[in-house]
Amino acid sequence: MDIAVLSEFYTDFWWIPATVLAAALAIKLPTIIRFRADPMLRAVGGLLLLACAVFVFVAPSTIARVNRLTGVPNISAPWVYSLLTAFCASCLLLIIAWRGGLSDRSAATRRATRWVVAAYSGVIVALWVLFALADAPVERLRDLDTYYATTPFLREMILLYLLAHTTAALITSRLIRNWIRTDGLDAWLRWGLKFLGAGYAMNLVFDAAKLTAVGARWSGHDLDRLNTDVAPAAACASAVLIAVGFILPHAGQYLCERRRLRQAHRELRPLYALMRSVGGDRVRFVLRAGPELRLTRRETFIRDTLLPLARGLDEELRRRCHAAALALGHPPERARALAAAVAVLDAVEAGRTGSGGGGADEPDTTELLREIGAVSRALRRPDDIRAVRHRAGARGDAVRVTD
Repeated sequence: MDIAVLSEFYTDFWWIPATVLAAALAIKLPTIIRFRADPMLRAVGGLLLLACAVFVFVAPSTIARVNRLTGVPNISAPWVYSLLTAFCASCLLLIIAWRGGLSDRSAATRRATRWVVAAYSGVIVALWVLFALADAPVERLRDLDTYYATTPFLREMILLYLLAHTTAALITSRLIRNWIRTDGLDAWLRWGLKFLGAGYAMNLVFDAAKLTAVGARWSGHDLDRLNTDVAPAAACASAVLIAVGFILPHAGQYLCERRRLRQAHRELRPLYALMRSVGGDRVRFVLRAGPELRLTRRETFIRDTLLPLARGLDEELRRRCHAAALALGHPPERARALAAAVAVLDAVEAGRTGSGGGGADEPDTTELLREIGAVSRALRRPDDIRAVRHRAGARGDAVRVTD
């Protein structure tokens, strides 16, 4: 694909990275508000907000509108550069917050934070001072960096923001790379860091393209396409990668948790169906119930129905079935679940329920009620149930096991 085509795509669709970054901020915002005392989350929120603002104000249409509203040609330049510099500072503050952690109040952490805030605040002030001293009467929407690369004061302003951005990108990339190598990271967090690392590497491509184009102007050459074509493409790719890097750990962990809840709910279906045959009732369907509530309601129904039934279990049968399951080669956990499943099926078939008197000979139901997931999974294997019953000499070998 021709670079000019890429340039046209990226300059016409600045809203794509802005939208992705806004989505990342929206996903993170509830957690940021809930744990607003966490410096790491505050740094993430500030970084995403500033990155989104950069792509809103760097769009050529927004640049023209800001220039027109203020009546100052090219005033968008120091404004966008200030936002980008603040974004750089947020990147460094994020790393400092991560390295220090929530409880770190050491002098080194406070000193590093103050240094970043002071240095990058000074850069922002210097950008505006240099712009005020410069003469930039011709409005440039896409190529200001190379057009004014040799103009006094604007030359220094452009070089200053690029060096500040490059420094932050280099430090952040290095620290993220070290973080990825840390043992014990969650898989989703590791992938998120990889995307962040790729995003900050693309920031370095952006800086290299800009600095090369500006340097070419200083030496009398024309490499403006690096500024107008390659740099915008790298910036947009960087924004998307960084947004994905922040979204992925949160979204991945959320989806994994939802999957775990749905799987647990599905695994309880055989035991739930068996308990419905005893109680003659069912969990009432609630349209707006989430996976957590549906799982809790199913577990509660099973335990409420199983409790009186469990008090009438034949403990001798359960012991024989446990020994039979072990003899058939099942591991201890699986053997316990199969033995409990056979005992529950036997009680259902016999229509036995405990008296609930709490006597000394009443079986302990704590373990059974706690292991309903394992018992339900055992009920999914009718062949194993029949083999255990047959070896233990229990009745009901031909009974169909609910799946």
